[in-house]
Amino acid sequence: MTDFVWGAIAGGAAILLLAGAAGAWAYRRFVLLERRARHAERLAELGTLTGGLAHEIKNPLSTVQLNLQLLEEDLRADHAGPGQARVLSRLATVRNETGRLRDILDDFLRYAGRIELDRKPTELNGLLEELVDFFAPQAQVQRVQLRLKKSPERLVAPVDPRLIKQAVLNLMLNAVQAMPGGGELMLAVSRNGTDDALIDVIDTGPGMPPDVAQRVFQAYYSTKKGGTGLGLPMSKRIAQEHGGDLSVTSEPGKGSDFTLRLPMGT
Repeated sequence: MTDFVWGAIAGGAAILLLAGAAGAWAYRRFVLLERRARHAERLAELGTLTGGLAHEIKNPLSTVQLNLQLLEEDLRADHAGPGQARVLSRLATVRNETGRLRDILDDFLRYAGRIELDRKPTELNGLLEELVDFFAPQAQVQRVQLRLKKSPERLVAPVDPRLIKQAVLNLMLNAVQAMPGGGELMLAVSRNGTDDALIDVIDTGPGMPPDVAQRVFQAYYSTKKGGTGLGLPMSKRIAQEHGGDLSVTSEPGKGSDFTLRLPMGT
């Protein structure tokens, strides 16, 4: 055969190989997208089921809580015998635990429910100033020095200001709880290149080992007594709904830095 024929055969084989590789890649991508779609459908169905279950539990729980309160009031009014104080104490315990269950369900419904963003051009320096003014009395009670480091330039991002305040407030509450003996809490806002704004919530608490830092955004994971374990996951979800993210840098004995990244484009 001539060189031309061999070249044609080699060229055809190369084209077939490329076509086969492209076809295999397209098929694998199709299978992956199909699996993701099925997984998303299952998650949506599970979210609907669990949300409905939470509502069904919450309604009778409210009735139980109300009747416990009425029963407690009746016993106080009747001036019963010497065992009354013990009964009232137990009723109060049950009522308080019922209230805690309601709070857990409320947190779950907020976390598992659909988030509707009401985006507005929001100047982030001003948003953090409002949060600092609001949180200052609580920080003072907890012996925490609260500071704000603003960006030298105006940083305007298309966000839902109510939800961003909620996300940052969750981080501030988490920081204060990590410093029961007092400390410093700093909020800082800056620009990351041209596309993103960064909000840092930095504390001087005990910090976290790597294994804990990797798990703090998991739902229901909490190292604090009485914590629901949904505050930090909710903040991360709010950030992701905005197209951003939430991460943490921490080291034992050196505090923690939670960084909320928000896209500044539309």
